[in-house]
Amino acid sequence: MTPPVLSERVRAAAHRTWRLVRVASVASAAVACAGAVLPAQSPSVSSAIRRHGTSVASVEILRDSVRALLDQARADSAFPGAVAVIGNLDSVLVEYGVGSLDWAPSARPDENTLWDMASLTKVVGLTTAIMQLSEAGRVDLDAPVQRYVNEFRGPNKERVTLRHLLTHSSGLPAWRPLYKETDSPAAARALAVATALDTLPGIRMVYSDLGAIILGVIVERVSGEPLDAYLARHVFGPLRMTSTTYRPGRDLLQRIAPTEYDPWRQRHIRGEVHDENAYALGGVSGHAGLFSTGHDVARFCRMYLRGGTLDGARIVSPETIRRFTTVQDSTFSNRALGWETPNGTNSAGHLLRRPAFGHTGFTGTSIWVDPSHDLFVILLTNRVNPTRQNLRIGAVRTALADVVVRVLDRAAAPSPSPSSPR
Repeated sequence: MTPPVLSERVRAAAHRTWRLVRVASVASAAVACAGAVLPAQSPSVSSAIRRHGTSVASVEILRDSVRALLDQARADSAFPGAVAVIGNLDSVLVEYGVGSLDWAPSARPDENTLWDMASLTKVVGLTTAIMQLSEAGRVDLDAPVQRYVNEFRGPNKERVTLRHLLTHSSGLPAWRPLYKETDSPAAARALAVATALDTLPGIRMVYSDLGAIILGVIVERVSGEPLDAYLARHVFGPLRMTSTTYRPGRDLLQRIAPTEYDPWRQRHIRGEVHDENAYALGGVSGHAGLFSTGHDVARFCRMYLRGGTLDGARIVSPETIRRFTTVQDSTFSNRALGWETPNGTNSAGHLLRRPAFGHTGFTGTSIWVDPSHDLFVILLTNRVNPTRQNLRIGAVRTALADVVVRVLDRAAAPSPSPSSPR
C-alpha cells in the first residue's frame, strides 16, 4: 500500500500537471478561436514555417501555450526563471523567458542567459566526444574500459565495456561523495576510477555519475587533450556555441542564473558548478560542469536534426547519430548510448515516441529531440534555487513536451474535406 505521505505527493504532482496542461490548452483554444493578430516573423522563421507545413497562426498558438504554461509554473514556484526554446532543423520557432534569474529582484532570462546544465553535460559534451572518437575508430564501444584506463581494476571490472558505461549498466554504484572523501581533483578522479562494482556488468541499469566521470577520463586519455579543451575545439567552436563553457569567467557572472544555497560550500552558488563532485573535480567532468544558453543548445539540437552538420560544420555522421540514439536493449531499459528515450513516464511526456531522444539535468534543465516530428524542445531552469527540495519541475517538463506535440500535431493534421453533395 502506498504510504500516505507519498500518496499526497503523487496527488499534488498530478494536480500540478493537470493545471499546467489545462492552462496551456485554454490558451491554445483561445488563440485558435480568436484569430489573434500575429507578430511579424523574421524571414528565416517564416520560410522554415512554410517548408515544414506549420502555419504562422499555429506558431502563435504554440507561443501562447508555452507562455501560459511557464507563467503558471513560475506562479507555482517551480523555479525563479526559465527559458523554453522550441524549433526545427531550420530555426527556432518559439522562445520564451519567464520570471527572473533569482528570487531576489533580477533580470528576466533570455536566450543569452547562462544556465548550469548539470547532467545535460553528459549528452551535450561527453556523449558527443565519444561519438566522434568512436566514428574515427579511436575508441571501441565494446572494448574493456581497462584498455583505455589501465588503473580501472578490481573484481569483475575487466568485464566492463564503454557500452556498459554509456547505458548505465556497468555495475558501478550511482554515486559516492567524492567531494567529502578527497581533497584534490586528482584524488577525486582516482577514487572514482577505483570504486568497486556493486553488481556484475549488464545485470541492471543504475544511472551512474561515476560511469560518466570515467568516460571523461577516456576522452582525455585517447585525445591527449583535457576534456574542456577537446569539446571547445571539436564541438562548441565548430558549432559556434560561443557561450558554452566549463568554469565561466567572472565577466559572465551577470548572465548566469544562480542555483542552490549550498550547505557544504556555505554560499549561494552562482558561476560555479552546482554539483559538488564536479566542483571537487575542478569544475570539469564528464557528468556535470557545463554552462550554456538557450541560443547555443538550440544550435546543438539543430545539428542533430540536420544529420550531424550545421552551417558547414560537420560534427558527427547521420549513422553515428542513429547508432547512439537507438535503444540498446528494450527488455533491459529505455537507454540509448548516453541518451534517454521516451517511455511514457519520463520527461518526454505522453506523446513523444521513439526515435525521439533526450536527457535531463538536476538543476532543472532538459532537452528532447524528435527527428520524426523535426522538432526539439529545450527547457532551461534553475529549479534548485534556493533548494534542491523543490521537485515541481517534473510536472512542468511533462506538460511542456505534451503541449508542444499536441499543438504541432493539430497544425499538421489535414483539414477535413467537405461532405460530398448528395
